[in-house]
Amino acid sequence: MFQSLGVPALLAIFAASAAVIWVAGVKLSNATDVLSRCSGLGQALGGVILLAIATNLPEIAITASAAWSGNVGVAVGNILGGIAIQTVVLVALDRFGTRGGPPLTCRAASLTLVVEGLLVIAVLVVAIMAAQLPKDLIAARLTPGAVTIAILWVAGVWLVGRANRGLPWLDARGSAPDTQEQPKGQAKDAAEKHAPSTTRTIVMFTLAALATLVAGTLLEKAGDGLADAIGMSGILFGATVLAAATSLPELSTGLASMKLKDYQLAISDILGGNAFLPVLFLLATLISGKAVLPGASAADLYLAGLAVLLTCVYLAGLIFRPKRRLLGMGIDSVVVLVMYLLGTAGLFLTTAGGHGEG
Repeated sequence: MFQSLGVPALLAIFAASAAVIWVAGVKLSNATDVLSRCSGLGQALGGVILLAIATNLPEIAITASAAWSGNVGVAVGNILGGIAIQTVVLVALDRFGTRGGPPLTCRAASLTLVVEGLLVIAVLVVAIMAAQLPKDLIAARLTPGAVTIAILWVAGVWLVGRANRGLPWLDARGSAPDTQEQPKGQAKDAAEKHAPSTTRTIVMFTLAALATLVAGTLLEKAGDGLADAIGMSGILFGATVLAAATSLPELSTGLASMKLKDYQLAISDILGGNAFLPVLFLLATLISGKAVLPGASAADLYLAGLAVLLTCVYLAGLIFRPKRRLLGMGIDSVVVLVMYLLGTAGLFLTTAGGHGEG
């Protein structure tokens, strides 16, 4: 049905789906904060688990839809491209969320965030390694790589939870002495003392999740049609335009945290979501019945490497805490933006040169 639609109709569906994802992302963020407290997870760990899953519902919908239709190239490109572009969301938060004063990583310096960033790098490295395994290494719709990533994510979430409870440093929270005034998540807790009831919150969360899942599916279908119409490869489209559209929930929740001056939570939401995204390879493998990661193309691995580099830059920023601003943002954000633009240009060359397919 979508293949028969014209470009204007596909663009309208794509734009409308992106708008729904933006609005639903805000509702999901608010509902997740309440549910985190009710479940006993707390704001910090809730941001790694519940909010990471909630804000990645578009990617979950796209991965499931693409895997079901056998178009795993879009799924893989969206997952790995999503990690790279969601990291670039921090550039937008640094530029537009901090007005004057120190840049984002200087304000949010915390060893807990470094642990979250290391988890992102770890799951990406495993994904790159798993892509080299034989395609027939699959049993019961499971592959070693996808299962290892899921186990590694669970172990990493446990480590992040332990870091949030305290670290053996002068500051038990692992934060720099002149970082944000309130602990991560406390500002949101104070701002939501008059939050709606748990029942109402669950209903809102469910409706927003369903809206996001439907919009995410339509986004993938319309995006697939647009890619064919303009002659763009599924990998390239999934890693750029589609990944940008599905990053809208992270942008909306990040801006909400920045308004509350909870800079650590803003970064934690991005890193938590990025660490969770590779777990979707397990979902894609279960649905498609194929070894998704061993079928990853050169462009997919290129995107994974780019995501690792961008994450490393921000980890260095959290440790060295640059105070100088350039173009209205921190030096690390400028470096990430330049690296992403150059990396995207390289991705175009990779796909144009015929190396995009595995």
